[in-house]
Amino acid sequence: MKKILMFLMVAVLVVLTACNSNKASNGGGSNVESETFDIGALFPLSGSLALLGEESFRGVELAVEEVNGNGGVNGKKIKLVKGDAVDPDAAQSEANRLINQENIKTIVGSFSSGISFAASEVAERNGVLFWELGAVADSITDRSYKYVLRTNPPASYFSKVNIDFIKEVVANKLGKNVGDLKVAIVHEDSSYGTTIAEEAKKLADTEGINIVTTQGYSSGTNDLSSVVLNLKKAEPDVLIAVAYLNDAILLARQSEELGFKVPVFIGNGGGHTMTDFRDAVGDMANGLFNIDFPQYSINRDFTPGMDEFIELYKNKYDHEPRSGHSLANYMGFKVVLDVLTEVGEVDPDKLKEAALKYTVEAGTTATGWGVEFNQETGQNRNGQPYVNQWINGELLTVWPKDVSIEEPQVNN
Repeated sequence: MKKILMFLMVAVLVVLTACNSNKASNGGGSNVESETFDIGALFPLSGSLALLGEESFRGVELAVEEVNGNGGVNGKKIKLVKGDAVDPDAAQSEANRLINQENIKTIVGSFSSGISFAASEVAERNGVLFWELGAVADSITDRSYKYVLRTNPPASYFSKVNIDFIKEVVANKLGKNVGDLKVAIVHEDSSYGTTIAEEAKKLADTEGINIVTTQGYSSGTNDLSSVVLNLKKAEPDVLIAVAYLNDAILLARQSEELGFKVPVFIGNGGGHTMTDFRDAVGDMANGLFNIDFPQYSINRDFTPGMDEFIELYKNKYDHEPRSGHSLANYMGFKVVLDVLTEVGEVDPDKLKEAALKYTVEAGTTATGWGVEFNQETGQNRNGQPYVNQWINGELLTVWPKDVSIEEPQVNN
């Protein structure tokens, strides 16, 4: 009898070990190897960043539904294992949970630069590949981590578009030499706003553009009157602004109340790109420029697949996309899926090796972006922010010419 019991115990241990081995080889959760590819999805889905965090996650979610509806990747369905990263601390704890409890081997995210910076550090320490699809701080990829890739353009690319647009379009529209322009910068003071502002100042100095004042503030403020009054005193021809939604609305309203008007206003993603901003400020939005990820009134010849994305979005959520964040994440996750299809397994090293060889020409994706990852940093070299303008309540792409559907409008 003792021999029989001992035999049964050994048999049970063998079975349990085999089950655990199947879990580990699958890359997470309770699925056996043959069922799914499990991928972590780390976004702020609640809290103050949830509006654009959810919008970003929707792009990933739609890409997954699309590929799963077509049979999955190499016969396996994609399963998203979500993490709600409301702030950098939560990003670290959620990344640890995904990696150590869910056994996730690759993570996508994250919209917010602070969240991305924190989560990618955890991924790097654990040898897990982190794909950033939306956060813009240059510091995310400047660390040259082994296990970080980014598909979207960083903040410095936004800064360059600001200065190029001022130099090549705005100066002429205002009838001034570039060196005679007075440019002001206003920005929220997280890594997102600070990076764009600081890089813009460096590039402006190189081009001989005069920055007359730079005003930073906390995005959580409920009063920007002192900032607006300082801008008004500087009398700029051009204002470069970096804001989230609530502070973008506050800046517009208090500028109106205090009589601050500027001939050319250039927002940078965040709040100024959203339909919620237009709905909140009404006609005050008209004429404002905004540099951002691709939006939806754009040259379709350069963005094949965008109409299909919009249809997917409307069918699932019963309304139009709220910003280009969902589109950027959709396109970025399709890159992840392409690389995963080639590799055939969720192995961080093999995925990274394949990604560094992966290229796509500009003008052949739903965003119009090309793809070529920097071998050292993991940054996609061929993502490009575009200049849009609110015209009669619509956000139209106006520059550069290969994506524009309307000429930039400036009323001196």
